[in-house]
Amino acid sequence: MRIITFVALTSIGLAGLTATANAACSDLPDHAALTSALKASVKPSGGPSNGGLDLNMWATIVDLDGTVCAVTFSGGAFTDQWLGSRVISAQKANTANAFSLDGLALSTANLFSAVQPGASLFGLQESNPVDTDVAYGGNSDDFGQGTDPMVGERVGGVNVFGGGLALYGGGKKVGAVGVSGDTSCADHNIAWRVRQELGLGTVPGGVNPNGDDGIIYDISNGMSAGGFGHATCGGGEVAVATEMGAGSSAE
Repeated sequence: MRIITFVALTSIGLAGLTATANAACSDLPDHAALTSALKASVKPSGGPSNGGLDLNMWATIVDLDGTVCAVTFSGGAFTDQWLGSRVISAQKANTANAFSLDGLALSTANLFSAVQPGASLFGLQESNPVDTDVAYGGNSDDFGQGTDPMVGERVGGVNVFGGGLALYGGGKKVGAVGVSGDTSCADHNIAWRVRQELGLGTVPGGVNPNGDDGIIYDISNGMSAGGFGHATCGGGEVAVATEMGAGSSAE
């Protein structure tokens, strides 16, 4: 039986396996589209300030089952943005996809307070661990390219601060995008702009008072009034989010 299985897989070929793994990715923005949207959304490439450090960024798109479809960066080389943020961007995309539905979007920013000790989702951040072979395998020359080693694989991971948003098209969730490389509050703002650039931001509903998955700044004395608040990051991120409709504040 093992020999038969091996022969069958060999006859399909690696290209066939990759095509099967990426079938749902064909309906999502490709590497070029994600790169264009990211570059248009961060200040180092001429975009508006995001309220944080205005650094270069990583971005990842996953499809409905968490398969990585595209990974990119906004700088000229993979060393122009925090290297650790490559995998974090994939974690954020996986999280937003895994905990959003057709009718209810939860951004990674919405999970910040809910996973703190004593809160309703404490421990969530320990679930669905990253597949380290997928996250750290391959040649670094391919990082952020169309051939990034994570593409076609499910990297997993849960991240519980700003930067991950579900993607919606035709009234349905179609996947998610994750952005990382600045303060977590700025990451959310940049992800919001990226989603709008991609035309996949028609959110059906969410826990934000605005009725979407925007970041919520309602933490006072260490407690979130609504249970889904995010900490502030010390820059101008709150004002930027408010201005572009990416969040709400109790301040």
